[in-house]
Amino acid sequence: MICGGKMMWREFNIQTKRQTEFIDITHFAAETVSTSGIGEGACLVFVPHTTAGVTINENADPDVTADIQSALAVMVPSGPFRHGEGNSHAHIKASLIGSSVMLPVRGGRLDPGTWQGVYFCEFDGPRRRRVMMTCIADR
Repeated sequence: MICGGKMMWREFNIQTKRQTEFIDITHFAAETVSTSGIGEGACLVFVPHTTAGVTINENADPDVTADIQSALAVMVPSGPFRHGEGNSHAHIKASLIGSSVMLPVRGGRLDPGTWQGVYFCEFDGPRRRRVMMTCIADR
């Protein structure tokens, strides 16, 4: 953890268990915001991997993330591709999902929408992964 005035940075490690997996990491973002002492601002969640991503979506019904995974599998099947490692489908899915999301911080707390959660999206697991979070104060 690094704190500096109006900004705080933290890193978390995640061990994924399957080739494709969505892991709710909202609690990591909420903990980072709580620890930061920032009242108003934003929390940036970044995944520094080319075969994984991060997204915001419904966290009340697990069928939503299962449906997203199924749709991505249909849109981007496993090949054939030119990339020699055989994981181009994972690179493409990560590009479609994206490597970062930004959430508002209000009243010293993470303030997502009513049904929203933050998901780490694994497309080439199982692996040990990193998630970086930066909280930035508005003043």
